[in-house]
Amino acid sequence: MMTPGTTLPLSETDVSSSTYGISEWPDTKDLYARLAELVKQPMRPIRRGKMEAVLQYFEQKCDRSRHLAEQAKQFIPGGIQHNLAFNYPFPLAMTSANGAWLTDVDGNRYIDFLKAGGPTLLGANDATVRRQVHDLLDSCGPVTGLFHEYEVKLAELVCRAMPSIEMLRMLGSGTEAVMAALRLARAYTGRKWVIKIGGAYHGWSDQMVYGMRIPGTGRREAVGIPRACTAYTQERFPNDLDALQRTLWINRLRGGTAAIIVEPLGPESGTRPVRRDFNSGLRKLCDDFGALLIFDEVVTGFRVGMGGAQGYFGVKPDLTVLGKCLTGGYPMAGGIGGRRDVMMLLAGGIGNTSKRAFVGGTLSANPLSCAAGYFAIQEMQRAGAVVKAGRAGDRLRKGLGEIISRLGLPFVTYNLGPIVHLQTSGVMLMSMRNPLKVMREAESRKHMLEEMGAAFTAHGVITLAGSRIYTGLADTDAVIDDALSRFEDVLKLV
Repeated sequence: MMTPGTTLPLSETDVSSSTYGISEWPDTKDLYARLAELVKQPMRPIRRGKMEAVLQYFEQKCDRSRHLAEQAKQFIPGGIQHNLAFNYPFPLAMTSANGAWLTDVDGNRYIDFLKAGGPTLLGANDATVRRQVHDLLDSCGPVTGLFHEYEVKLAELVCRAMPSIEMLRMLGSGTEAVMAALRLARAYTGRKWVIKIGGAYHGWSDQMVYGMRIPGTGRREAVGIPRACTAYTQERFPNDLDALQRTLWINRLRGGTAAIIVEPLGPESGTRPVRRDFNSGLRKLCDDFGALLIFDEVVTGFRVGMGGAQGYFGVKPDLTVLGKCLTGGYPMAGGIGGRRDVMMLLAGGIGNTSKRAFVGGTLSANPLSCAAGYFAIQEMQRAGAVVKAGRAGDRLRKGLGEIISRLGLPFVTYNLGPIVHLQTSGVMLMSMRNPLKVMREAESRKHMLEEMGAAFTAHGVITLAGSRIYTGLADTDAVIDDALSRFEDVLKLV
């Protein structure tokens, strides 16, 4: 354990020896042309008679889940606590998770490509991490409210793995970490404006419910949020460095920009992939205009590589937001890391009279979360989990592409390592640059996506909203080939 005041310099050899799950970056020009063609075409949903058979699966095989879902609606708004839990026609209740598989309360078994939204890179309920967490719970319990050695161990591990992180502050979620990053950027720069990329998801804090999912929508989803909360939030369309530069010039006349915040793979974790040089262009713009660059690596941190997307692209942000993967799927997963001079404005303590950005969180950095994160990241490193997950993603994407081509479908699949995208309805690719199309088709395309996700589920595959697939260490060639057979059975219903 390090002594107080000891610095933890980033080791350049640690960074350079890291390996990444992305074997190649897609040709974004060609990809966007294919995605645009998909959106232009009429929808190709599952045939009505076949969809009725899909829905029969839920009626006949998921009776206990259906009853639980009906009961939940009496006590939980909408019947679910988290958007990931939504499944058309009703949410399924899971009772066990192990490796590549999930089992619901009715005993149905599914290949798990949801991965709890991304963090269970090692596979569900990894035994190695679970044993270490059990030991900690036996000796200490999940929380004390005081300092614990695993806070230091996890912070040191993250600082050595992530190229730009010199100091780390744990928080309770990715949303909290984004809130802290924006507050910190404003405190450090003395400026107010924050620019995000349209369509990106940065949690649900008041200032970030802006331009979500579909670029150009601004405050469309900001119900219950006063306009003042988003008064200094701006969005610009993905991959448009020229528009960002113009906005930075205008903001300079109005006091300057505090930060640009991005998902480094592209909005909604690569649904709209960035050009290969986009992040380096952002770095230069931020340097030119004195703004901080914030990478939201809630999904990509430890999923695309031990050095995150920043290591893959070779671009150092000033601040990094971490979330899901930070604790390997265990709760209270959030944190903010970055340059030492910026991070010191988060120094905690009671009665601190120096300038600081106030951030709290009684259960942040609890022993359970920190130990889980420490052992999960160590196990990822030991097992080479990221590279193996990336190979599984490559195998799945190639197989899906072959099926789509053979069946003559207009669908588009691509992967960014262990994050695989399967675009069928194109709803996530719409833009307010064509508002009439959004108004006419968004709901029907969304419903098509829901039906596609239901069909995958009925054939034994759990995905994220029917369009995003996370692969992991437990996804062997046999698991991927099994999944491809199931995907083909569904795509034949179109």
